[in-house]
Amino acid sequence: MHTDDRTFLQGNLWLSPLLALLLALLLATGPTSVAQAATEMLDQVVAVVDDDVVMASELRERMAAVNQNIAAQGAEAPPEDVLIRETLDRLILENIQIQMGQRFGVRISDAQLNQAMGRIAAQNGLTQEQFAVLLEQEGRSYMEIRENIEREMIIQRVQQGNVNQLIEISDQEIENYLSTEEGQKLVQPEYRIIHALLPISSDTSDAEIEKNRTFSEGLVERIRDGESFEAVMTSVPQEYAFTGGDLGWRKLADLPSLFQEVAPTLSRGETADVFQSPSGLHIVTMADQRGGGDMTINQTKVRHILIEPSEILTDDQARDLAAELRERVEAGEDFGDLAREYSEDIGSAAEGGDLGWTSPGQMVPEFENMMASTEVGVVSPPVRSQFGWHILEVLERREKDITEDMRKAQVREFLHGRKYQEELDAWLRKIRDEAFVDIK
Repeated sequence: MHTDDRTFLQGNLWLSPLLALLLALLLATGPTSVAQAATEMLDQVVAVVDDDVVMASELRERMAAVNQNIAAQGAEAPPEDVLIRETLDRLILENIQIQMGQRFGVRISDAQLNQAMGRIAAQNGLTQEQFAVLLEQEGRSYMEIRENIEREMIIQRVQQGNVNQLIEISDQEIENYLSTEEGQKLVQPEYRIIHALLPISSDTSDAEIEKNRTFSEGLVERIRDGESFEAVMTSVPQEYAFTGGDLGWRKLADLPSLFQEVAPTLSRGETADVFQSPSGLHIVTMADQRGGGDMTINQTKVRHILIEPSEILTDDQARDLAAELRERVEAGEDFGDLAREYSEDIGSAAEGGDLGWTSPGQMVPEFENMMASTEVGVVSPPVRSQFGWHILEVLERREKDITEDMRKAQVREFLHGRKYQEELDAWLRKIRDEAFVDIK
């Protein structure tokens, strides 16, 4: 075939003029005689991709969805041949990744898929049942949407699994970024302020200003007594024309200059005293804040012995053995020696059961609750977790400053996100170049 006989597309993909024309006809709205005549060709193979194929019906369905999204956004659609080319290329790239997922054994459980569907429904203010009904009313298949979401989740896992291992962020990179103005701004605390302004004109009398101030201070007291900001402000008589609202999450430097001095003085949930500016009287509540400041956590140094039930050791027998070992420790035997002999926690047994310093949320809830209620130097009674029966001894407790660790973790996450898209684009080009693709 000569070059003039075909149209070259991005990524060395091409469609013959005949296929391009057929797809254009198939994508036309409403039943036409040409579309009906082409029905049998609808499921023809458009492209062979490694061990799989892309069908004309897949391309048609995706094109319909793309056109629908463009129309919903009120955007201008690109020329149809460009849209066909880009959509086909996207389908081929997705197909490559789905096949990789199959080879890697990537699976999405029903529970994970249900959670994803639930989040989508919740974003639309619906339950999953309501979401399913709405889709059916719109002529769309809930199961088809579910399958598409599963496909997207598989692709996302394949991408993350391959791209994350390509990204390396050194401690020096983190230090260098923290030394920049951009880095310093990143680790600044963020505030979510709710604000109400009662405007005051230049000709307002002192008596009227004082009246408005007294009224505003009464509102502040109600908020401080536990009423929500929204409930208090919606109860205000119309003669007091307050304006304002939620300013959203903002860094200190991004707040209006009026609030930059107030914000650092407020704790989460605290409301400032009424203050006045040339624009009027202000009521300011710190709805929430995150990051910045000193951060400390309570840590516990602990060791344990784990006894797992098995085919030859019933659950009751495992509990009784754990209780017996506790009695032996209390009678004077060394906890570490018993852990090395009896504990079935491979990771800690050789260390005498020592788990080191643990932070909140690091252990399973049953273990953590027992650890929190056990005094230093005391061996706990047996406690059951998903792993088996434990006895534990709290060795020390401390309060650890993790401010610097959190700052570095925040920067590492930011730098990772910035590198991720670059590495993803490069990886997608690589797998596309390495794949066998034959456009029919």
